[in-house]
Amino acid sequence: MVHITRICLRKYGNFVDNLRLYVRGGSGGMGLPRLGGQGGKGGDVWVVATKNMTLKRIKDKFPQKRFVADAGANSGVRALKGERGADKEILAPVGITVTTDESRTLGDLNVEGDRVMVAKGGSGGSLYSAFQPSKGEAKHIRLDLKLIADMGLVGFPNAGKSSLLTALSNATPQIASYAFTTLKPEIGKLIYDDYKQISVADLPGLIEGAHMNKGMGHKFLKHVERTKQLLFVVDVCGFQLASKTPFRSAFEAVQLLTKELELYKEELLSKPALLVVNKMDLPDAEDKLAELKEQLQNPEEFSDLLPEDMIPQNYLTFRHVVPVSAITGFGISHLKSCVRQSLDEDAALEVKATHREKLQALRKQSQGRWG
Repeated sequence: MVHITRICLRKYGNFVDNLRLYVRGGSGGMGLPRLGGQGGKGGDVWVVATKNMTLKRIKDKFPQKRFVADAGANSGVRALKGERGADKEILAPVGITVTTDESRTLGDLNVEGDRVMVAKGGSGGSLYSAFQPSKGEAKHIRLDLKLIADMGLVGFPNAGKSSLLTALSNATPQIASYAFTTLKPEIGKLIYDDYKQISVADLPGLIEGAHMNKGMGHKFLKHVERTKQLLFVVDVCGFQLASKTPFRSAFEAVQLLTKELELYKEELLSKPALLVVNKMDLPDAEDKLAELKEQLQNPEEFSDLLPEDMIPQNYLTFRHVVPVSAITGFGISHLKSCVRQSLDEDAALEVKATHREKLQALRKQSQGRWG
């Protein structure tokens, strides 16, 4: 048993979701004063989104984590204008946010081929700089992987998220038999009869206090940012994480999850959310579900069940509350329909908004022409 646990932990340890790199643009080339020659510009450093690339691969391939572009060529008698230095490209996975050490966002890599310049090359020496070149920009940058999925599963450990993902999709998550069950983010695909595909991300189990970076807290919350909608998963009978922690009912679990997201980044709660009430195969599940539904309709009346500092400022309204049993398959096809409906509604709204913007732009253009 010890042997299995060690393998599991090593597998999680191999998952790299952030990387710090040193980048430097190439220096410019020397100018040639007696003939007014201009040195070549130094190359730039770019981060480029590429298929089948991982942060771990970058880390393994470039252990020094240094990326420097080529210098520009000096001006010479044969070539008065020095040649430009070659750019340096860092091939990175899709779904990356590139930031500086000071947490300033330089750009996002959302689709294959997206590029972000991270360090500019220096100018070549010219008349304006007394023919002296300038050095390239140098800095440390961070690459943060944020999963891109339609739905993100949000739940405390042992709520049955991994089993749910297996029941919903073709993913086969590696599940361990201890509290922090999901070992690394797992993406499952829901495939419908009309071949429509929806991606669902199961993320490392959240624990109370995640916003303060307990356990895998921040890693989890960071991934949630890149999902279109949230799929809350709770155990209908409630849960207790460890013997020292209090027992939490399904209603308390929902509010604590809401609070964790709110404390990390309030705008996460503006995402559409669905609630999955799992483990409906357990005894008394129907009574517990009825109780939960009543509590969700009037959450303020039941807020005294929670510690004061864990009451959310705003209670979430779920688009759908879906009872399921990941083990028996009860409610799974209904849940798939609800997920599809919720995403389709949002897609339709986005199309309308885009059309409206295009129409307004056309109207402004025509007014400008005739005005």
